Amino acid sequence: MTATPLVLHILRDPSRLASLGLADWDLLLRQASASMLQASLHSMLAERGLLGQVPARPREHLEWANAMAERHGDAVRWEVGQIRLALAGLPIPVLLLKGGAYKMAGLPPGAGRVFSDIDILVPKAQLPAVEAALMLKGWVTTHHDDYDQRYYREWMHELPPMVHVRRRSLIDVHHAILPETAAARPDPAKLRAAAVPIPGAEGLAMLAPADMVIHSAVHLFYEGELDKGTRDLLDLHRLLLHFGSAPGFWQALGARAAELEASRPLFYALRYSSRLLRTPVPDEAFAAVAAGRPGAVLLALMDQLFGRALLPDHDSCNDSLTRCARWMLYIRGNWLRMPPLMLARHLFHKAFISEQPAPAK
Repeated sequence: MTATPLVLHILRDPSRLASLGLADWDLLLRQASASMLQASLHSMLAERGLLGQVPARPREHLEWANAMAERHGDAVRWEVGQIRLALAGLPIPVLLLKGGAYKMAGLPPGAGRVFSDIDILVPKAQLPAVEAALMLKGWVTTHHDDYDQRYYREWMHELPPMVHVRRRSLIDVHHAILPETAAARPDPAKLRAAAVPIPGAEGLAMLAPADMVIHSAVHLFYEGELDKGTRDLLDLHRLLLHFGSAPGFWQALGARAAELEASRPLFYALRYSSRLLRTPVPDEAFAAVAAGRPGAVLLALMDQLFGRALLPDHDSCNDSLTRCARWMLYIRGNWLRMPPLMLARHLFHKAFISEQPAPAK
């Protein structure tokens, strides 16, 4: 495996940037850019009063990234407001997931985070009403292929992504956090029941702290494409630092993961966050998710695979086995989300039957 990437060293201990030369800064910014972390890096340095130690040219890059992230944040807040207005007539809160929740609640992972869509969680029975209400305000479905529509609506945990016809903003409407076809099925009713209001944002809600961590872990460790794996692992790191000081959090986290059939992804989240980012995870937390620990042979394999795929997707972070590791985890992610026959059919359809983009003229 490659040596620990420079960006991980700085994320672990930002004070180390004082020793960096310009060549190091060039490498650091490239690794951060590959993981969509330049603005997050700016926020972490600003929090610690370390921006003054950054040379002028690298600081200019970080400040541009931060300016773009701030504009992105303004756009997210506007879009969330429009979603809230669109769904105001329905008897449900707008329950935000992932980046939208981090941003609207002012949580640490939201600082500098840039993302492409806004995710919401609604009861499955409300999907037709939610989709109709959004369509009346200008959002339309994507993935018009008949197979893709069936794939999302019958088997997945979300509607096909919806895009606004004028603003091109994207919404993912979820009714669960894992597909209907996955072996593990965290009960979405339990997630909604434990959700909490977002302070100062009437009509908006987010997952409870333990559930937010568990959802982040499920999203990352059931995912097959890990090009943003470093960013998502940093989300977990910052959530655990933020919530971990609350009394009883770590004990409740393990118990909640068992209740939601998510002990395995939470085990991986704690293991690789502590290994790669030095997240201070207490022994009691690992003990609480011991049921999710795989056997020794499988764990050794996962260490080799995730130890590569969770690094920035940059040449300086890759070795001769990185591409193979990413491919194997892609297959694993799909395997976890679909039974074998359905997976084979799905991959065959996407490879040979689905409409392909027309060649450029």
